[in-house]
Amino acid sequence: MTQRARRFDEISGEFVRYVTDIKYATMTTVDAKGRPRARVLLPIWELTEAGPVGWLAAYRTPVKVAHLADNPHTTFSYWDPKQNSVFVDATAAWVEDAEEKARVWRLYRTGSPPGVGYDPIAYWRGGPADPEYGLLRIDPWRVQVLRGSDLRSILWYA
Repeated sequence: MTQRARRFDEISGEFVRYVTDIKYATMTTVDAKGRPRARVLLPIWELTEAGPVGWLAAYRTPVKVAHLADNPHTTFSYWDPKQNSVFVDATAAWVEDAEEKARVWRLYRTGSPPGVGYDPIAYWRGGPADPEYGLLRIDPWRVQVLRGSDLRSILWYA
């Protein structure tokens, strides 16, 4: 049976544990004809009073750009062999602000949550000002955590 969380802090502990354990998420978008496309990426998360805010350092590939231009809705799915899962339904938007891109660059380097991240310089040699460094802001409207040991599921809505 699925339970409903009234506040994100009711599931934040499991959210952080699972995301930290799993690290990589499958991001799914859809094209203009409604066909899904999935790719494995490593988003990071900030926990705010209102709920989580995600960030994805990514190349602006033609597929990602076109899909999000037509439909900003996306899902990030985490899974591990213990069957623990996190599903984040969200909207995603490209960030252009140089200060925000630099701030999130630093978050990737330190980890957010701790243990989730990497040094982006391995991908974008020009640092946060590298023209190839794209940044997506992920604003969840629904988060589900699923515990594999007993399949207990909790949903949170923004």
